[in-house]
Amino acid sequence: MLTHADIGLGVTDLQGTLRWANPALAAMLDIPADQTTGRSLPALLPGIPETPRPGLALLVPTREAPGHRWLDITCDTLPGDTELLYRAIDVTDWRDRELEATHEAHALRRAQVLGRMGNWEWFVTDDRVVWSDALLDMFGYPPGTELDFARYCQLVHPDDLPALQATLEHAMHNGTPFTYTHRIRVADNTERVFECFGEIITDTDGNPTQVLGTAHDITQARRVHDELLRMAEEDPLTGLPNRRALTRELERQLATGNPGALLLLDLDNFKDVNDLRGHAVGDRVMRTLASTLHTRLTQHQVLGRLGGDEFAVILPNHTTHQATEVAARLRNAVAALPLITCGINTRITVSTGVAEYTQGDSWELVLANADLALYASKAAGRDRVTVYDPGHYADTAKRVSMLDRLRTALDKGGFELHAMPMVQLASNRTLGYELLLRLNDGQAPALGPAEFLPEAERSGLILDIDRWVLSKAIDALVTDPSPHLRFNVNVSGRTLEDEDFADFVLDKLAAAGVAPGRLGLEITETAAVTNLDAARALSTRLRAIGCRITLDDFGSGFGSFIHLKHLPITGIKIDGEFVHAIDTPGADAVLVSGIVAITRGLGLSVVAEWVERPAQVEALTNLGVRVAQGFHFGRPRHLTDVLMPPNGALSSHLANTEDGARS
Repeated sequence: MLTHADIGLGVTDLQGTLRWANPALAAMLDIPADQTTGRSLPALLPGIPETPRPGLALLVPTREAPGHRWLDITCDTLPGDTELLYRAIDVTDWRDRELEATHEAHALRRAQVLGRMGNWEWFVTDDRVVWSDALLDMFGYPPGTELDFARYCQLVHPDDLPALQATLEHAMHNGTPFTYTHRIRVADNTERVFECFGEIITDTDGNPTQVLGTAHDITQARRVHDELLRMAEEDPLTGLPNRRALTRELERQLATGNPGALLLLDLDNFKDVNDLRGHAVGDRVMRTLASTLHTRLTQHQVLGRLGGDEFAVILPNHTTHQATEVAARLRNAVAALPLITCGINTRITVSTGVAEYTQGDSWELVLANADLALYASKAAGRDRVTVYDPGHYADTAKRVSMLDRLRTALDKGGFELHAMPMVQLASNRTLGYELLLRLNDGQAPALGPAEFLPEAERSGLILDIDRWVLSKAIDALVTDPSPHLRFNVNVSGRTLEDEDFADFVLDKLAAAGVAPGRLGLEITETAAVTNLDAARALSTRLRAIGCRITLDDFGSGFGSFIHLKHLPITGIKIDGEFVHAIDTPGADAVLVSGIVAITRGLGLSVVAEWVERPAQVEALTNLGVRVAQGFHFGRPRHLTDVLMPPNGALSSHLANTEDGARS
């Protein structure tokens, strides 16, 4: 619907950089539809202000021939206050007819002020309204139809009429311009939405004598706006409110001062369904579970999906005891749900955390308390309901201590990078390295990446960690200037959402004088799908200067090949699950062969991971895979061990990797 709208639509950030534009807007800007992202809208349409202002009219020169076009440009702020929605309607024909119809300056000024889609004049003293033929046509009436103001008000939606009347009364009393938007039931009994602008004409005593107005039919634009709003606040898989909508509703409930409770529900071992049955089955199960939970709740109990396999329920005016009863009912409903996946009966259970809220609590505190209770349910064996208790705070001490260790490691040293070689199978030559983060702070217990990275991402500390890794990688490339030394660094899902990260990378590369082609970024498929727009924006900017962009763990997500179409990547890394048993009969070889054929046709590079034995090398080579990594080629080494020695001797990264293959 958004793509095929016949009005121009574009979404920009607060600086005016296009993040999305439909084909209609691309045509108005005289640029190809696939080259709109990343372009500056103010540069394409000079005169657009830095801050949104509705009712803006611009005369835009065409690029392909002499002449001009009139575009009706309006701008609104989308929910979240981080993006702007621009709407452009080509009104050239209407405007040209108006300009041809009058040559007087006063009429021209009035046409600019009042708008250009249809106009009306209300002669207040004798209560007579004159409608333009264009406006009557939009109302579904033939030209010349008599329609007084009272009859017009009968067409207006009852819910919108009080605001319309109040706006007009205020304008007539103060003699000020006015604007309002309302729904109207037109002659064919369909509902349309009109945006109206007008001004008051007064006599010498200040009494209103005329009301001049114009009306724009913005029905389709409103539908598009509502669709964007729905997309911003609705989980696309289940149709439930998403995290943004839920936290907003919780904040609204807290503002009322009434007590209540929050439930957090996390499906137990749901990852096994995705891993064993596939993400398509997992999605169907998720929709079934969402429907089951929804049917067990009342109208005022708000269910939403926070993300992944986690749901939340807001229970206004519920005591802890009542909330626990609701949670138990939902738990039993999920446990009793017969789920048949691929002919196999699958049983899903749910762990729940319950936290009450009262006046003065913040939504962050309530969510944190429910999260602590949920962790307690998981730790106690899952498939149970736990009410938050202050004692649960002690259970999070390990996580807090872990975050303290990570911050200390970041500030004072404790992180280090290890390099995993990526090897050309035909020549056994190392082509580059994937840099892996390790925590070596001398404290017990030792923590691996699988333990500390999820907590770092959850807390937001990963933003600083990713920048540290990127900086160290570029510094190492400066230390060893060999053009054959190339690094890949991993980028988290949270960093994808960091709008300043691309500038950070560009500035670092420029300041260091490092060729962008020596640096590659790896984005996991899961993170890219979860943050598709952000992944596309980052990849587009960095690929444009020559950086390599790899989609990591390819094949782990449902609809993987769709992502090749929408992400500007340079290569993929086949998920290790497809490589682990590649040298044994089964479906893995067929899948990998298909991946290689498709990516080669798209001009993308392919790397296989988890290569641990010679038989895998032979199988991958036969399937057309040219580059791989894994313990067969050598375990990760400290970054300093792969850099060129100070005396300028041959870099170890250029040497043959036979020793590594034997390790």
